[in-house]
Amino acid sequence: MHQVSEYDAHRHKIFFDRYALKRPDGRPIEATPGDMFTRVAQAVARDVEQANRFHGWMREFAFVPGGRILAGAGGKRSATLYNCFVIGLRDLTGSHGCDSRVSIMKMMTRMVEINARGGGVGINWSALRPSGSYIRGVDGQSSGPNGWMRGADALSNQIRQGGSRTAALMFMLDDWHPDAPEFARTRQRFLRANFSIGVSDAFMGALASGGMWHTIFPRLDHIDYDRDWCGSTSVWSGDVVEYDCLPAETMWRDMAESAHAIGSPGVVFIDRCHRASNTWYRGRIVGTNPCGEQPLPEDGCCNLGAVNLAAFWNEVSGGMDMEALRGCVGDAVEFLDRVVDVSPPMDARIDAEQAECRRVGLGTMGLADVLILHGIRYGSDESLGFIDDLYAFIRDCAYERSIALAEELGPAPGYTQQLLDSGFAQTLPQWIRDGIATHGIRNLTLLTQAPTGTTSALAGASSGIEPVFAARYTRTDATGCHVVEHPLFSTPKMAVGDELVTAMEITPLRHVLVQAEVQRYVDASVSKTVNLPESATAEDIAYIFRLAYDLGCKGITAYRDKSGEGVYCEECRL
Repeated sequence: MHQVSEYDAHRHKIFFDRYALKRPDGRPIEATPGDMFTRVAQAVARDVEQANRFHGWMREFAFVPGGRILAGAGGKRSATLYNCFVIGLRDLTGSHGCDSRVSIMKMMTRMVEINARGGGVGINWSALRPSGSYIRGVDGQSSGPNGWMRGADALSNQIRQGGSRTAALMFMLDDWHPDAPEFARTRQRFLRANFSIGVSDAFMGALASGGMWHTIFPRLDHIDYDRDWCGSTSVWSGDVVEYDCLPAETMWRDMAESAHAIGSPGVVFIDRCHRASNTWYRGRIVGTNPCGEQPLPEDGCCNLGAVNLAAFWNEVSGGMDMEALRGCVGDAVEFLDRVVDVSPPMDARIDAEQAECRRVGLGTMGLADVLILHGIRYGSDESLGFIDDLYAFIRDCAYERSIALAEELGPAPGYTQQLLDSGFAQTLPQWIRDGIATHGIRNLTLLTQAPTGTTSALAGASSGIEPVFAARYTRTDATGCHVVEHPLFSTPKMAVGDELVTAMEITPLRHVLVQAEVQRYVDASVSKTVNLPESATAEDIAYIFRLAYDLGCKGITAYRDKSGEGVYCEECRL
């Protein structure tokens, strides 16, 4: 299989620091990625034949499981094999309402436990009453969700997940919440959390019409408040109180100005996430994991893995080996389905939800590499056609294998034919819909697009669906400071042509067009950052956010160079 870059000291450091199995004193048990892949294949597979298939793809870096699987499978018994979790504000005994100190503290206990075991956690804080609200029990005022977020972030900052990995969080507040305007104006980064605004279709309608936006919250003295309020105005049947009324454009501008200043918030189009979800009939989508690629209901989780597209480049034919890709995608789905069976339990609610849904998240890495190898400029009309064909093929192969697994092993227990009414399922080819109707499906969600930052670096591939960040740049992360050079930009046989394009040379429109094209073929969501030069304006970011909604994305993040820490364009520093 094709390799874009050689296995070098940087890739080995990532392997050793993040994933290699070690003794209690830190000495390595595994010396090479091959050792790791043998451990993982044997831990996940049900028999030798299956283990050989899984190992064959992994040893070539054609399929790379998510980092939690690489680090935990066959190793630490307590480590989770899931990357992505969303939890809610809930007292699991049911004796206190969601908007209570008991529920907050029990949620934080779950958050810390998941972080400590390697999982990233998303939390929607919209169940909490607005700041300044009266608290009858202590005759005081609420600090509101924004204050509690800071506390949870500081708590999570104490967690180290082994090696250099730190805790990861996503905090969200819905646009109707009275504290959302303040949240949109945030200019101080969190220590461990990304944060986003849950943006509704109603808000986008008000924005499009130049209208006003009303923030609301349930009446706190409503007789059913403690029993029924769950943080969603769409299912609350009681009275609400209107708080602020402001132009939708004002709040939108505030989001963009904060993103311009500190790289956050991102936006999550939460109604679209729910409407398109294959599990729409089981419960509302309330948030996402820390990188945004998994919109999930409360107590939802998902494991991850990625196909390295660059591995399927055939130098002789000058194209992709599509039959090999078909086999890899199918086996990757089978691998991730097995992870559901072998992952250690997390807690009763999460385990029950995953047992019903068997969510998996197969994505890709190496898209930018493949486009360069084909001589296609990232974001061009030609690239959009290429992406359309490639990701439709991947979707069909993934769904075909999950249907076959359902026929062999049984569908996910939570499957009903209501899945076929989801926004995404309605776009599937008829032969796939017929297969689902006949046999069910083993995994209610199958496809996602994670950033694959560290796993793609381990594989020597470009990350996720991102363009090459820069021909040469400095990356600072928990493993140290590294100068990264993309090998295809310095390979003599590569033409110095239009295909050698970097992230900041691509217009915002073209960034978003690529994301929207991939989203068409992904049943979960797409983690994508529009990288912008330091000179970009807040108006540029507001335009990107609106464009993402208009083109059908489920969410988006924009990053202006030097507005955050960790990655800088080397050419800009010289």
